[in-house]
Amino acid sequence: GGILEVQPGSVTVLADTAIRGQDLDEARALEAKRKAEEHIKSSHGDVDYAQASAELAKAIAKLRVIELTKKAM
Repeated sequence: GGILEVQPGSVTVLADTAIRGQDLDEARALEAKRKAEEHIKSSHGDVDYAQASAELAKAIAKLRVIELTKKAM
């Protein structure tokens, strides 16, 4: 979670976690995505499904950042 504040001359980001794009490992992110997808398929209840969905969203976000970082290079 976090907060984003946009002002005419600045942008402020307050976040619980920050990871630099170049510090992400694509193989680990792909594995996390695969595991989250398996977890979703085998979830038993709303809590399991919600946790697995959050894990999947996090892995997909990391993969997007990796892709954007590659394009910027």
